Amino acid sequence: MVDRKDIGSWLTGPDTSGISKYPGERLGLPEAGPGSIARAGRRILAICIDWVIALAISNFAFGGNQWATLAVFAVEQILLIGTLGYSIGHRVAGIHVVRLGGRPAGPLAAVVRTLLLCLVIPAVVFDPDQRGLHDKAMNTILIRM
Repeated sequence: MVDRKDIGSWLTGPDTSGISKYPGERLGLPEAGPGSIARAGRRILAICIDWVIALAISNFAFGGNQWATLAVFAVEQILLIGTLGYSIGHRVAGIHVVRLGGRPAGPLAAVVRTLLLCLVIPAVVFDPDQRGLHDKAMNTILIRM
């Protein structure tokens, strides 16, 4: 005979005890404010600003060649994130790239992260902490300043 105890476990829903309440909680980051995960709006704003800058430089120097635009974008990302921890777009949006633990990203992380970002797919596949595959590959994270 089937009783309420047999079916009660699935009626109560899935176990949500291991699910974080906000992006970055599992990483020990605050929910909001400085040091919290940069949300999608800031990320999109930053990449749009960086792309417009790369497009302007490409139009002026290379006649708007699409590969030149991508190359200018990549060089900007590698140089600025590798040295300062943020691109022009990141700075305007109030975010920066750091390694888990708070250390600067560094040049190698900037190169690998940028190459994966230029492939697009790794940047749009992300985890519950809103870290794209390009960030997970180098243990980096975009946080608010």
